[in-house]
Amino acid sequence: MTLVVAFHLSNYRTFKHFYQHVQQYWRAEFPGLVSYPRFVALQPYLLIPLCIYLNSRKGPVTGIAFIDSTSLIVCHNRRIHSHRVFKDLAKRGKNSIGWFFGFKLHLIINDRGDLLAFKLTPANTDDRTPVPEMTRGLWGKLFGDKGYISQPLFELLFKQNLQLITKIKKNMKNKLMPMADKILLRKRALIETVNDQLKNISQVEHTRHRSISGFMLNLLGALVAYTYQEKKPSLHLETAEPQTLPAII
Repeated sequence: MTLVVAFHLSNYRTFKHFYQHVQQYWRAEFPGLVSYPRFVALQPYLLIPLCIYLNSRKGPVTGIAFIDSTSLIVCHNRRIHSHRVFKDLAKRGKNSIGWFFGFKLHLIINDRGDLLAFKLTPANTDDRTPVPEMTRGLWGKLFGDKGYISQPLFELLFKQNLQLITKIKKNMKNKLMPMADKILLRKRALIETVNDQLKNISQVEHTRHRSISGFMLNLLGALVAYTYQEKKPSLHLETAEPQTLPAII
């Protein structure tokens, strides 16, 4: 588990090259290190322990949370019909860029950038579908984009003391909103920064997966590695002046 997480904190682009580095320079720290083929064969046994450990790495509920989903493309659109690894699992979906084949990663973070909830779904899943399950135990205010607009969802979350706040569409009537909520809604790019780091630094999205277990292990390892990041994207509300905090929160 340590090596899987450490890979996502390193600058290596492939796990094989990272493992060669471990074999050469980290022998003292891992005296019982097995060969690379044997390590790959043992990796599926890490899925359950790593998932449990990830749940223990969640951050505290602060009353301010951001939700978003990002695409995880598993192959080019031209190779969908010949793709085999995720043939029965991956689906076609559409984002702001266009159509893609793969999955969606749904995330909820707090204002400090800490991970609160996560869920993986096929690409054709509506962004609002996993929200009730992901928000269990949360309270305060939840900020999302226009894809989360839903009156039934708003009422459901409001019953558990969680207010869903989103921008409105052009064909909707304008509604009054407290200035603090408007300011925090503009800070929704915080979670988009997290998605960008997971893709470009931790490499949660690539088309080289050869098995479902390898895909899940790569995703879980990347999320755990993110929780160990020293400087997460944050609003730094805890460092604000005491007299300004009530106006913000």
